[in-house]
Amino acid sequence: MITKIRIFIKNLQQDTVVTNALSLEIATAVLLFEVMRADQNYDAAEKDKIVSLLQQQFSLNKADVLDILAVAEDESHHASDFYRFTSLINQHYELSDRIKIVELLWQVAYADQHLDAIEEHVIRRIADLLHLRHGEYIQCKLKIQNAQQTDNN
Repeated sequence: MITKIRIFIKNLQQDTVVTNALSLEIATAVLLFEVMRADQNYDAAEKDKIVSLLQQQFSLNKADVLDILAVAEDESHHASDFYRFTSLINQHYELSDRIKIVELLWQVAYADQHLDAIEEHVIRRIADLLHLRHGEYIQCKLKIQNAQQTDNN
């Protein structure tokens, strides 16, 4: 894992990013980070949620996740769009896995107990790029929304 991150950083420094160096973990982390920063309010609950979700999704330890997040944050600030990240995910993940990623995005959006319209817009754009149908997008939202309401009661 650390080797992939080092290769990625080295390629960034040389201004020649090799597609293979962008791991699925980093691509997913960038998308999660984009949802977190969408509302311009970096909430600790959202960042903690991202760490937890990446640990669960990829069976990583916290140190590896924090390394990935450092790269993802930098990549997020320099990215002009989501295509590079979603295309990698589309190449390697089945529809059910892509649906799971959109569910993770919703979990980050709801982590601070408030859904902003811009967070919803970002998730919609990502879901479109991950080739989810509108019904699948709505099912993801409702699933996480219902889970949030159950957890709050």
